[in-house]
Amino acid sequence: MWSRLDMRWRIALMLCLITTINYLDRQALSIAAPSLMEEFSISNTQYGWITSAFLFTYALGQLLCGPIIDRLGTKRGFNLAVVVWSVAGILHVLGRGFVSFFSLRGLLGFGEAANFPAALKAIAEWFPRAERSMAVGILTVGPGLGAVLSPPLLGFIIYALGWQAAFIIPGLLGFVWLWWWQRMYHPPEAHPNLDRRELELILSGREESTEGSVRPRLRDFLGYREVWGLMLSRFVSDGAFYFFVFWVPLYLASERGFNIIEIGLFAWIPFLAADVGSVAGGWSGQDLIRRGMSVNAARKWVIWVGALLVPLALPAVMVDSPVLAIALIGGAMFAIQFKASSLFTLPADLFPARDVATVWGLYGAVGSFGGMAFNAMVGWTIDHYSYLPVFAAVAVMHIVSAAIINAFIPRIELIPAAASTKSVSR
Repeated sequence: MWSRLDMRWRIALMLCLITTINYLDRQALSIAAPSLMEEFSISNTQYGWITSAFLFTYALGQLLCGPIIDRLGTKRGFNLAVVVWSVAGILHVLGRGFVSFFSLRGLLGFGEAANFPAALKAIAEWFPRAERSMAVGILTVGPGLGAVLSPPLLGFIIYALGWQAAFIIPGLLGFVWLWWWQRMYHPPEAHPNLDRRELELILSGREESTEGSVRPRLRDFLGYREVWGLMLSRFVSDGAFYFFVFWVPLYLASERGFNIIEIGLFAWIPFLAADVGSVAGGWSGQDLIRRGMSVNAARKWVIWVGALLVPLALPAVMVDSPVLAIALIGGAMFAIQFKASSLFTLPADLFPARDVATVWGLYGAVGSFGGMAFNAMVGWTIDHYSYLPVFAAVAVMHIVSAAIINAFIPRIELIPAAASTKSVSR
């Protein structure tokens, strides 16, 4: 089956795989949290700050990694990033309390920051515009798949081998992927195994080359209203996804009475729903365009449908049945990733491939800062009140995000000034 796939879809699956490994690395702490909090006397508030340390350096890393990847190229950028975050993940075995885990999460966040900027740059290089939402949908299966695999896989590893092994094994998987990536990845124009038919398809559906044009600086992008829309949309919405990633296992343990085995058996279900949402959103965006809808209308349709379904999260905290609570959380996760399949495509829709990693880094960094602030407040809110205000906030965040996209980006199309050889701002 692998050999029958066109090369660009193999690339998309490779990107999905490394994103899955990326999320196994970051989910290790979430699955081990009940054990670590008991062993090292870590409070909910401290755990919130530990997750925020990851998001703070993840945000800073995206600001730095985007321009670096645009200069190094996709292949070398991934090489460096995977080495850094795999080593950082393994070093968690040295954690001995709040301060050490806070520091180690910061190091991991900085390394993992390069994943999405590099992956979106690869998609911009390898896919025509009409197929990008499907490619991004496949890419965004990675976070959900990593979260699906984490509870049963890492839960079993912790039960059988201890919490340290849950950090070592995902770190080693990163080096396995890196060996495969080195052998497989080349730019489309230089790929030794790409047939002419597929190369012509890729090039015909890609924006005009920016070869020889002036390379914009990071601050130049702040002159675009569209970039401000991207940044604000992520700032108000990313915290909802990170809340589910970092807190669902702990919520099931503290509020629903689940033990480590039960977490392994059930905590993956909402993230399976997230994966279905990624693929469904990506396919829907691609199908709408193929049926004649404009890129602008198709992207916004997917974004709004997803946003309006996220409030399914709110009843989850109020129902008595743990099964129904998990199902409602799953519905919200489906909606978040359905929306993300188009929201995450927007930098590639608005800017040439040369600049996609830089724009993604800026846009993703602001989203991570928003997620950091939200998760810090989550820990404090739970310690002083309950989970109810948190779920209420999650229910509305993505609707606000969709409204911001409409207000700041009235038309989703390649910005002519962005590809100009004379000017990079308006």
